[in-house]
Amino acid sequence: MLPTILDLTSLRAAYEAGKSPLDIIEIVIARRNDATDPAIFITPAPDEALRAEARALMERSPEPNSLPLWGIPFAVKDNIDVAGLPTTAACPAFFYQPEKDATVVARLRAAGAIVIGKTNLDQFATGLNGTRSPYGAPRSVFDKDYVSGGSSSGSAVAVASGLASFALGTDTAGSGRVPAAFNNLVGIKPTPGLVPNGGVVPACRSVDVVTVFAATVGDGVAIRKVMEGYDAADPFSRKAVPASLPASGLRIGVLDGAEREFFGNRQVEALYDAAIERARALGATIVACDYAPFRQAAELLYNGPWVAERLAAVKDFLATNAVDFDPTVRTIIECAKAYDAVAAFEGRYTLEALRQKTGKEWEKADILMLPTSPTTYTVEEMMADPIVKNGHFGRYTNFVNLLDCAAIAVPAGFDADDHLPAGVTLIGPAFTDDALAAFADAMHRAANAGMGKDRLSAIPEASRVPPADDGLVPIVVVGAHLTGMPLNHELTRPGGRRIRSCRTAPDYRLFVLPGTVPPKPGLIREPGFDGTGLEVEVWKVTPEAFGRFVQNIPAPLGIGKVTLDDGSQISGFLCEAHAIEGAREITELGGWRAYVSDQMKKA
Repeated sequence: MLPTILDLTSLRAAYEAGKSPLDIIEIVIARRNDATDPAIFITPAPDEALRAEARALMERSPEPNSLPLWGIPFAVKDNIDVAGLPTTAACPAFFYQPEKDATVVARLRAAGAIVIGKTNLDQFATGLNGTRSPYGAPRSVFDKDYVSGGSSSGSAVAVASGLASFALGTDTAGSGRVPAAFNNLVGIKPTPGLVPNGGVVPACRSVDVVTVFAATVGDGVAIRKVMEGYDAADPFSRKAVPASLPASGLRIGVLDGAEREFFGNRQVEALYDAAIERARALGATIVACDYAPFRQAAELLYNGPWVAERLAAVKDFLATNAVDFDPTVRTIIECAKAYDAVAAFEGRYTLEALRQKTGKEWEKADILMLPTSPTTYTVEEMMADPIVKNGHFGRYTNFVNLLDCAAIAVPAGFDADDHLPAGVTLIGPAFTDDALAAFADAMHRAANAGMGKDRLSAIPEASRVPPADDGLVPIVVVGAHLTGMPLNHELTRPGGRRIRSCRTAPDYRLFVLPGTVPPKPGLIREPGFDGTGLEVEVWKVTPEAFGRFVQNIPAPLGIGKVTLDDGSQISGFLCEAHAIEGAREITELGGWRAYVSDQMKKA
């Protein structure tokens, strides 16, 4: 019996237990036929075609290197070409029959994945809500009165409903993230250019990105890795230069002050605050950032000349088929006629000026963590005010592609009534895609929100994303090397980073070593001693800097393993036991910083 959500771990376990791709496809067909939301698909793949593809796969060995997605069913947003299925971009008059797969689809099918159908979307990928389609409005899997999010509406609902293991979307303004939040999924939004766009109907060609909806971060990253890679046929494709982030002790920028806008939704605001506390508990340093320049960049996407790119994508079709457009989509695209080439250059100048301002905020933080959407609405509310309320959804998403960022959206839990989900998005500089993954995975697991509509499911351990190895060596410091102390420069000058402040295990004692200038502490461990632990800091330094520390430590100090209050053991400064004879014990003060403060008061 398969679980509700078809995550990669569950499907692979089913195959190992003897299930075949045909068995899985029969389950998918049955679920698709029983689905209660009629607006998920525009064109389902025919049942017999799915069975034939499954049988063909059964004749091939599921080698993990050549067929890493053997027998994995997935859905494709209907602005991405799939050979054998029409592309409509949610406009019936735009219908065409592609002769070949989009580049990303071809790569996924070559890896053994099976396309189960083309999914619904806001027409021409213009919207974040999922109601702008003549094929109907897919609904939140948690309440049919609420929007699913868009424009990749059907893709998110297909995964959250258990019809597909993963689904492809596209993201210009947040379409690969907002539906993830509204349906309790992970949304993988790659750096622009990392994943090729060949065979994708453009919205804003210069900033469009193909995205992945998945049950877990590990699943989404694995799928993205199959799709990514330079494609010379795509003018905006780029060769990746992976960027790193601290493996621990991330500085995470969050909303502060007047920029905290949730449009009256206190439930989502509370979930955002809870996510901040989870990030802090996971070892992150939380930094208040000024969101204003990011917001101003976001406003350019729809209230600036970039809307002209949407017209450029469909100008010929609009000239002959204006009546076939969704009225709201047509209104937005026709706004582009107000912009000329001068406005386009002026918009670019404004964006670059804002990029400079956001650079100051990136100096404070390694990544940003923002609400994926500050609120949600019912379908009725959205239809009554489609442009303004849609704009609310994009407040924290619209800037990301304009400013060349990577992003991963993860679930952040459910509201106080256990009714609707919300999400947060981790955003990093270009090509931090892999570096973001481990912390995003940890945040998803800490939220205890399940996967898709199965809110009680445990995230499989097999999908866990391991922390990146930054090549640095951790070291515990207890005295003059603490932040603000006289020898701290020996850590900071060679580029050392403070990871966290914490305490030792309870059985450590601290002494002031006599005759040392500046005064030095002597930390020893005494098994059986029942204390409260001592304040220390964990830093990371290069192997070369660590070697210099070891070389220059004067007796009776040395490097040994220090046990911390969480049970971990890290190399740090310890003292030979004989050296504390006659020394003053300061264990009761709780740490060296308290001792220094006490001495200053007495001076």
